[in-house]
Amino acid sequence: MVRFSQTLGDRQSKIREKPYERFEDNPYYQRQPQAAMPRDDRLYSQPPRKVYQQDNYYAQPPREEVIYERPVIKRESIQPDYSKPELDEFKEQNIQFGVEYAPNSRPPVIGKNYTIRSNSIIYNDVVIGDNFRTGHNVVIRENTNIGDDVLIGTNTVIEGDVIIGNDVSIQSNVYIPTNSVIEDNVFIGPCACFTNDKYPVRINYELQGPKIRRGASIGGNTTFLSNVEIGEGSIVAAGAIVIHSVPPFYLAIGTPARIKPLPDHLKVPNRF
Repeated sequence: MVRFSQTLGDRQSKIREKPYERFEDNPYYQRQPQAAMPRDDRLYSQPPRKVYQQDNYYAQPPREEVIYERPVIKRESIQPDYSKPELDEFKEQNIQFGVEYAPNSRPPVIGKNYTIRSNSIIYNDVVIGDNFRTGHNVVIRENTNIGDDVLIGTNTVIEGDVIIGNDVSIQSNVYIPTNSVIEDNVFIGPCACFTNDKYPVRINYELQGPKIRRGASIGGNTTFLSNVEIGEGSIVAAGAIVIHSVPPFYLAIGTPARIKPLPDHLKVPNRF
């Protein structure tokens, strides 16, 4: 036999038919007498409050409303100085310059036929070659040298004092720290993270970024410890964590990365 439970409507109808039962009507309910609490006269020694009559309560004079005004701080607006002749070519290209740097610094130098997309920031003392392209929200800090035919993807950060060669393709969300070297014909996949501090915020350590040699290929979501060298023509598989240097024409795969000889059919240059 299969027994079905009552529907919600049946239960509600029976609840409505049941008369309301008070606690006093319940034979099992007995009101517990409350014990008298000891009175401490010290708690009631405050002066009596002023009580207004009901008819005069709303006739009280309105309170004076105090309006606080936020002080206006006048700040000097920082306007870009377009009086320099080297900045004349950027006026008509919707490129803005921020605050002035040190007197001995120079504005970025960019070659011919470049494409810099929105919200990208390029610091002073940066030299970039021809056919340069970026995604959105790219940050390139000072003292960075970039060669010709270089692509830097969206949200990529280059922390400065970095050398990047020719024919380099850097995909989105890549982090390149200070004192890094990337040679010619290198591919770096998305979300690759390089480091330059062996003992972060623990001891004083000379910052040493990675050295990516000519023709190397870096997969996506890879992590590199500081001061590692990726040899010429080598490949780092996606998701690998590289803790040691990789010899030329070798394959690094796994976490931590294991080093294996590169198959012969993969010993070819990168083709962009």
